[in-house]
Amino acid sequence: MPGFEVLYQAAALCLMFPDDDFRARLPLLREAAPQLREFADHAAVTPPRELAAHYIEVFEAQPDHSLYLSVWREAAPAPSEELYRAHGLETTGEEPPDFLPAVLECAARTGDIQLLTGHRDGLDRLRSRLTDFGTLYATVLDAVCVTLPPTAPGRQTAPS
Repeated sequence: MPGFEVLYQAAALCLMFPDDDFRARLPLLREAAPQLREFADHAAVTPPRELAAHYIEVFEAQPDHSLYLSVWREAAPAPSEELYRAHGLETTGEEPPDFLPAVLECAARTGDIQLLTGHRDGLDRLRSRLTDFGTLYATVLDAVCVTLPPTAPGRQTAPS
């Protein structure tokens, strides 16, 4: 599914901790990925401390909002450092290789969406939980999930 690389890169940035670098990239992110404008516009007008506190509340204080794919216990294997190296990429060591922003960045750089499609059920569950929580981070997952093929009928994954 070519053509979604910019969206995946932008979504990866949106799902990282909102530091000064993120804030500096908001105008570019807004223009490059129109699907994320609602989130980018909100982030641009939200005071930095408030945005950071919200990120912590959503992703660090809520165990059922994990950005780590291995938490979702999918049938698909979690990404490994070897997988990134096979694509000519290196992990920084700051986050495990199953960190969703890292997976999105890998998909953006390689065009390979197998890791995302293999974890589609978990991404849908995370998206649903973020929507129920009432956070605009759900719109980021909405934009990513709409680019992925639907889960195959009858496919079962382990409950989370």
